[in-house]
Amino acid sequence: MAYVNVRTTATLRDRFTALLATVQDYRARNTVYRQTVRELNMLTDRELGDLGINRLSIERIAHDAAFGK
Repeated sequence: MAYVNVRTTATLRDRFTALLATVQDYRARNTVYRQTVRELNMLTDRELGDLGINRLSIERIAHDAAFGK
């Protein structure tokens, strides 16, 4: 049997690219979080009640929407 070991070392450029992608992903998710909180806070208590949401759970709901459970 023959085995091939391919070992690649991440270059500084690869690491920087991965870091940049992580930061961009976090910023996009954070934008979704803030927008969700803003939009839910604009609703009246009655509208929130119709959706089955109370004001205390807005931040949790927004976090779940942006970052997942």
